[in-house]
Amino acid sequence: MTNPTPESLLQPFRERLEALDQQLAELVAARLAICCEVAEVKRAHGIPMMQPSRVAAVREAYAARGERLDLSPDFMRSLATLLIDEACRLEDEIIDAPAAAGAEALR
Repeated sequence: MTNPTPESLLQPFRERLEALDQQLAELVAARLAICCEVAEVKRAHGIPMMQPSRVAAVREAYAARGERLDLSPDFMRSLATLLIDEACRLEDEIIDAPAAAGAEALR
């Protein structure tokens, strides 16, 4: 019997990671779709895109979730910041789009 190769030893783990990565991407897409809906509401009601208190609350909620799951709070804050930055970029595009376009212009 031959010894397993590093590749064959690692492949099952890589497959599991790839499946989780797909789920993460789908969840991020769903989160950003909701953020686009939020942008439409902000646009329709003249609500400023940036809500600093909400940004801070989301970042701290991520840190707290991380602590409960034995993940680094700093890592979780950084992850939240990445998500928030992309959400803000999308919201800016929607809020600044011509009135008839809105989120549909981005699809």
